[in-house]
Amino acid sequence: MQDVIKSTRKQHVMIAIAQWFDSSLTGRYMDEHIPAWVTWTRWLPFLTVHLICLAVIWVGWSWVAVAAAISMYLIRMFAITGFYHRYFSHRTFKTSRPMQFVLALLGNSAMQRGPLWWAANHRAHHVYSDTPKDIHSPVQHGFWWSHLGWITYPANFGTDFKAVPDLAKFPELRFLDRFDVLVPAALGTAMFVFGAALNRMAPELGTSGAQMLIWGFFISTVVLAHGTFSINSLTHMFGWKRYQTDDESRNNFWLALITLGEGWHNNHHYCPSTVRQGFFWWEIDLTYYGLLFLEQLGLIWDLKPVPDRVRNAAPSALAASS
Repeated sequence: MQDVIKSTRKQHVMIAIAQWFDSSLTGRYMDEHIPAWVTWTRWLPFLTVHLICLAVIWVGWSWVAVAAAISMYLIRMFAITGFYHRYFSHRTFKTSRPMQFVLALLGNSAMQRGPLWWAANHRAHHVYSDTPKDIHSPVQHGFWWSHLGWITYPANFGTDFKAVPDLAKFPELRFLDRFDVLVPAALGTAMFVFGAALNRMAPELGTSGAQMLIWGFFISTVVLAHGTFSINSLTHMFGWKRYQTDDESRNNFWLALITLGEGWHNNHHYCPSTVRQGFFWWEIDLTYYGLLFLEQLGLIWDLKPVPDRVRNAAPSALAASS
């Protein structure tokens, strides 16, 4: 390990680039010793995905491509909120092992790393919320760091398997976590093939493989990423607090709509063990409604409800004065 720490600048860069394809090549210890000057290797993939969206200037648009973008946003946002967050991070319902793998696949398609990495970081966020140890707190580190910067920092790249022992025991989940680029790459390829097929079989739709790739994969992925990241940043800055918590988590109606229910963040931080984040009927929680549908199909079960003691808890002083 000391040889790695003392390696040359070129070796550091090669290690960081190799991690794009195999996140297990280095552990958290090694990441902590990759110099800050190689952080550009973390920024590069993220920036590239954004820049590729500019290709819309050349590929144009069509109603079917826009519809694909919206559909892929909604499906993958539901996968992040319902599966990565409410299942893998908080275990608010149960499912079978095969279905668990399907949930992980769908979440992984959002291009937000593997299920173990996502859950480990989110569990740590709840333990250290808005303290110096919270790696994406806007209170501690500012908006841009909490929204984007923390993801690109080398020390935050590795998966802390000790934080997710209940998940790390499944080799199929560890595989997805290790090769977290495979599913997004397959999805991007599928979108291109789908668009090319439509161009051949239904040219009147005005789409193509390149157009479907840009809209259905890249644009929807970027919008999805910022929607998810807004929960880390904006819901600890703007909104109202129904419950008194030890952090700055807040409820935000507009972000709840954009993220299918995740905007009820103060509710969630007050009681993270429930499957529902909109605690009352007027708090729209589309992810919860989707999970109820999956329960009716028999695909998931034992959804944890909001306890009565939580519903009846006294509002925080901030909520009472607003």
